[in-house]
Amino acid sequence: MNSVFNEHPSRRISDDFIEKAVAEARSSFKGDPEEADNPNTGIGAFRFMLETNKGRTMLEFQELMTVFQLLHWNGSLKAMRERQCSRQEVVAHYSNRALDDDMRSQMALDWIAREQENSGALGRELGLSERELETARLAGRELRFPKEKKDILMLAHTQVTS
Repeated sequence: MNSVFNEHPSRRISDDFIEKAVAEARSSFKGDPEEADNPNTGIGAFRFMLETNKGRTMLEFQELMTVFQLLHWNGSLKAMRERQCSRQEVVAHYSNRALDDDMRSQMALDWIAREQENSGALGRELGLSERELETARLAGRELRFPKEKKDILMLAHTQVTS
């Protein structure tokens, strides 16, 4: 039922939706209002993401945001910034890429490397992700991001322990 609702044409990202969403984000912005629209701020990035996904459904956008949450959590976005990849390059690359087994495996490899550098890091992060997933479930919040984190960490854990 939720998928049918989210796929409805009224749930597509439009110019009107973008303006309302950005205005709402801007109203909760605690910094200089002039800075809110700067492409280097969170709100500027949010606007850019919405504009590059105009015409897509909210469900598609939500999946894309999960990918970016995982990339941020995993440290991949920071690494791309250090390699001086532009925000536009990163968004263009990942906007057309689904969250699949290859992406999960790559992130699991990153966690395996972290575990080899810092023994116990994987176990600590796995415990944290299990608690986050349970907290989100009990609060009735979206579970995709915490579930994907746990799955990636479980994949890494399985590789390390076998």
